[in-house]
Amino acid sequence: QVQLVESGGGLVQAGGSLRLSCAASGLTFRNFVMGWFRQAPGKEREFVAGITGTGGTTNYADSVKGRFTISRDNAKNTVYLQMSSLKPEDTAVYSCAARDSIFHIVEVPSGFKNWGQGTQVTVSS
Repeated sequence: QVQLVESGGGLVQAGGSLRLSCAASGLTFRNFVMGWFRQAPGKEREFVAGITGTGGTTNYADSVKGRFTISRDNAKNTVYLQMSSLKPEDTAVYSCAARDSIFHIVEVPSGFKNWGQGTQVTVSS
């Protein structure tokens, strides 16, 4: 079965950086759009970034453009989220997700079939 396992979360001061990783198994990784979502307490899950199966196209939420970078290594079945200039409002549980499409990125959770368990990111002011 498909498994997605995130790592790299933690506590960081505002202005700092973190890199999240998501290791995938049980799927032909290059055939899947991958996405990062986040959910803060009391809020709905929101799209952060997405990347096509080839890695050639990326999408970002306006709130993270210029600060976050999504990338993937298809040889390692891993997708990354490099987060810089972190703000307290970035505090959330971050989850990766897989969409059974090579090229079509969508920005809603319902468009993704498989999810990881999430990793906590806390940004202190």
